[in-house]
Order: sequence, then structure tokens, then C-alpha cells
Amino acid sequence: MCGIAGLIDPKRVSSQVELESAVIRMADMLQHRGPDDDGYFVDRNCGLALSFRRLAIQDLSPAGAQPMTSASGRYVGIFNGEIYNFRELRRELEREGVGHWNGHSDTEVLLSLVERVGVETAIGRLDGMFAIAIYDKKRRRLYLSRDRMGEKPLYYGWAGGTFAFGSELKAIAACSDWHGEVEPTALHAYMRYAYVPAPMTIYRGIRKLLPGHLLTVDLENLSVGVLPAPDAYWNARAIIEEAHRHPFDGGEEEIAKHLDMLLTHSVGRRLISDVPLGVFLSGGIDSSVIASVAQKVSSNPIKTFTIGFDDSRFDESEQAAAVAAHLGTEHVELKATTDVPVRLVERMPHVYDEPFADVSQLPTLLLSELSRQHVTVALSGDGGDELFLGYPRYVAATQRWEDRRGFFASTVGRAGMLSTALPKALLNRVSLGKRPWRLGDKAYRIAEDSAASTPERFYEAFVSRWRTAVKPTSDPRSGYYFEAVRHPRLSEPLDRMSYADAVTYLPDDLLVKFDRATMAVGLEGRAPLLDHEIVRFAWRIPASQKLKDGIAKWPLRNVLSKYVPAKIFDKPKQGFEPPLGEWLRGPLRDWAESLLDQRSLADGGFVNAAPVHDLWREHLAGVRDWRFELWNVLMFQAWRKAWRV
Repeated sequence: MCGIAGLIDPKRVSSQVELESAVIRMADMLQHRGPDDDGYFVDRNCGLALSFRRLAIQDLSPAGAQPMTSASGRYVGIFNGEIYNFRELRRELEREGVGHWNGHSDTEVLLSLVERVGVETAIGRLDGMFAIAIYDKKRRRLYLSRDRMGEKPLYYGWAGGTFAFGSELKAIAACSDWHGEVEPTALHAYMRYAYVPAPMTIYRGIRKLLPGHLLTVDLENLSVGVLPAPDAYWNARAIIEEAHRHPFDGGEEEIAKHLDMLLTHSVGRRLISDVPLGVFLSGGIDSSVIASVAQKVSSNPIKTFTIGFDDSRFDESEQAAAVAAHLGTEHVELKATTDVPVRLVERMPHVYDEPFADVSQLPTLLLSELSRQHVTVALSGDGGDELFLGYPRYVAATQRWEDRRGFFASTVGRAGMLSTALPKALLNRVSLGKRPWRLGDKAYRIAEDSAASTPERFYEAFVSRWRTAVKPTSDPRSGYYFEAVRHPRLSEPLDRMSYADAVTYLPDDLLVKFDRATMAVGLEGRAPLLDHEIVRFAWRIPASQKLKDGIAKWPLRNVLSKYVPAKIFDKPKQGFEPPLGEWLRGPLRDWAESLLDQRSLADGGFVNAAPVHDLWREHLAGVRDWRFELWNVLMFQAWRKAWRV
């Protein structure tokens, strides 16, 4: 678990010293990801430089240091993440004649495997979370790859005349040729979703490598400003289509038994470490399952960590404590006091590098800080909602989609006429009583929803926040939802919507939040539910077996009931969310108002100030809670201020 960065000078005008200095500067920006050690490699003749920051998890000796060169000297690799099946791969290599090892790191196994079968084949055989850069000296090619579900980040693109890549955007921004320019389409998407969807980033010309993809950079044929196209080594769409053609042939008990077996295997692999480990425990189904299985396979009490809030509407700490007590874990709990948001909010733009507005980002960072005081690795329950239909919005959106020809259709028609005939701002003034109707916004949303031709397009509108806050400088209709070629051929809208989250919201929001919050404090995060065999199995389970009588995540509940009594965990879904609405009216008000004043919003010409001010006034008055929409704008404004964009 570390930070990686590198650059290519295609014109090869940089000296050895200049390349070293540049790549060390990039690595220094990632020190938080790897506080234990650093290293670099430079090939002056090719204009290539690689750098590395190490958080030592496996093989704490110098034999695990990177960049690492393969036994023959042909390949040089840097690697962020963990390969969970490296011991099995090592035994296979030994049976094939590999007899000498310098240490016991997964990086050494990876490079040995690459020498044996080549980069493309080797990557496909890995079970893990990773962002990998491998340089082939013989063919003068650089390979960049990312794990199947997108647990580890990897950015790449052109900083002036330099091709650069890194674990975080700040590493690329350290290049001397860097000039960050906002990509309008990415900004539109961010305002709608609260994150910038891959492969876009907020910066023009910089991309995220999609999960399950491999990018090959030919150093002999690299043209400035031209990005090579990545290839998929793992096709999520093909996997889910195949899974639905061959659904799991078994009842409730068989599903739970098989899932428990897969979880035991996945958690057991992720407990392999040379440093202390723990589990994030919210008290919900997903994290409770992970904690239960981890305690089962561990010979000693595991450590569990929870953040609580004084506001009972947002507090799950009592439930988490009950789960921990039943399992017998070493449980650590921290209550988030009112000084927490003030202390942490200014760090957000530096932790995330681009606008990011998941409202649980503050408590996730706080939980990571707490856990890092006790352990170096933490497991989470990320992925359970997307794989097992855990979000209530799936049912709500599906019902709306299926009802679009009935009452909803007539409502759509009236809304369309209203939004066309009258200005939205005028309609928003129409109201009865103290609570604003915001009729214009609703009419606009309904009319836009009516244009959706696929479940994906409908769901995109359903989950969007802002539609009109950003000035229309580009067409926002881009990304997964609008690219029909990426949509799976599935009959059930419910499955298509949850899959959409699995390839967008999960890697671009939840896993970004998890990775940046943990790595900001030098903590490694692991997500056992995202083992690709669990993902494949979850997609084989029919929706009717995941959602029964309105109760979601049925297979996970059945597994958990083997370890924890249902009376402890059988409660309504809450989500890991802070009392942000109250924080914005209280401890964060001065900070927010400084970012939302007329002058700040007008600067740069990105945001329409009027609708933002309307929502801010309503929120402060307490007549409507606009915390989600306001947080999007605030995080964008804070990012611009921090990075001087």
C-alpha cells in the first residue's frame, strides 16, 4: 500500500538530474500514502522516471523496497496495493522452476510472474487491489494497470510536454509544465453526482484509468498531447451478462452457505499482514458481516472502530457496540464533537485533489484518524449495497420507471408544458404556506426525467443533485449513463440500476472516499466484499433472492444471522452520514458563507449564484434541508480556493 508516480519526457531533453528532481518532487506530494520509505528509477535514454512512496505492510525489510527490478533485469515495477493470492502464485512459480527469492513481498512475485507469462497475462491472474506501473526495458514500453473494481486510483495525462501519472492528481500537478484548467463537462457531471466520474477528471487532458483496464505506453511512438487508448483485461459488463445467463441454482440456505464460504476466503486473505489490522464497524449489515467473519478466522480478538454523533438521527454507535460486544472484539468508539467539522473541513480539498462532495467524507477521515492510532490496516464493508440491492433508491427508481406510462406520464406532460411556458425562477416563487414548493425545479426535473429512454438514463436523472447551478458552457450528457454501448443487456431495470452504481458511484465516490481518507493518515483500507469472485457470485443471485418483502441484502442478512442475533442488526438502513445540515447552520456557517458570497461565486464564472443563494437562505431558515446540494457547491468552491483554480 503506497503511492506511485512517474513521467516520460518524449523529446528526451531532460538531464538525469532533472528527471530525478522532477520525479522525486512528484513522490514528495504522496508522502502521506507512504511515510515509511521512498525510491526512484530513471532511464535517461528513454526519458523515463518512476518514483515510489512506501507504506510497509508485507515484507518490512529492504527486500520489499521499490522500485523493484525483476530477476533478469528486464522489468522495473512500482506498485500501490496488495496482491492477495501472491502466496499461491509464488508456489506455482516455484513448481515451474523459480528457486531464488530476495524476500517475501507480493511485488517480487508479481515481477517474477511477469517474466514468466508477460504483463497482460500476469495482470489478469492477480487477485487484489492495485495500481501498477511496469517498465519493460527491452520493448521500451510502460504498462499502467488498475484493479477490477477500482479500489486503487491511477491518474494519467499530459502536463505540458510531459506525460505523467500518479496515485493522486497532486503528483501530476507537481510537474514543472503543469497548468491545470477546469474541464467544463467534468464540472457539470460533478454538480450532478457529487463526484467526477471516470475516465474524466476535473482537469482538461488528465484522465482516470478505468477499473479493470491496462494502458500501454510505447516510449518510441509517444506523441505530445496524444493519449493511448486503454484496454480492458476484465470486462464487468461481460461478467454480469454471463452471470445472468447462468444464475445460481440454489435456495436461500445454499446462497448463504456459498456466500459465507467466499467471504471467509476473502476476509482470510485480507487479514494477511505483517502489521496490526482492524475493521471499520458502523453497526450496519455490511460492516457487521465483515467483522463477524474476521473474528471467526482470527485467533485473537480483532479491533473494531466506530464514530458516533450526538444527534440520534445519525448515530449508529450503540448498534455497533452491541455487535462488537456479541462478537467479543476490542472495540474503540469516538463521538464526533462540534469542533470536528471545523477542524477537518479545510483539509478536504487537499485530501481529494478535485471537487468531491460525499457528505460522509468528514467522519470517514475522522474514523481513519482514530483507527490509525491502533492499526495500520482496516477492513470495510464497501460494496454490499451495490452488489445486494441495499439502497432504497433502487426500488423507488424502478417503480417510477415502470410507472412512467401511468399517472407519472400525465404529470410529466403537465410539467413539460409548465417548464416550457414559464421561467423556472418564476415558478419557484409559487408557494402556499411557509415551506417553499420550488415548483420550477420540480417541473424541470420531471420534464428532464421524461426524456429518459433507458433505465440508465432515468436512474441518472433520479440520482442527480444540481441540474442548473453550473453555467451551460458544455454538453453535460457524457459518461456511463449516456454511453449505451457500456450498458449490460439485462431484462430487469433493478439489476441495471445497481450495476450502474457498481461501475460509477462505487469506484468514483465510495472507493475514492475510502482510499483518500485512509491514505491521508497512512492507513491501508481493504474491502473484502469486492473480491472478484464475490462480485461474480452476487451477480448470479437473482434480484428476487436479494430483495424479499421489501427487505434488502437478504443473502448478507442470512450470513450475518449465523454470527449475530437478528434483534441486534435487524433495523432500518441508516447510512454513515453526519448531521451536516445542522453543522452548516452552526459550526460551519462562517466557513460556508465566505465561500457562497456573491463575489466568491462570481469569480471564474463557473456557478450561477442566484439558485445557490436561494437554497442557502432556505436552509438557514430551516424551511428546507439542502445540505446535499449546498455541499456540492461548497466543496467546489473550497477546491478552487485551495488549488487557486
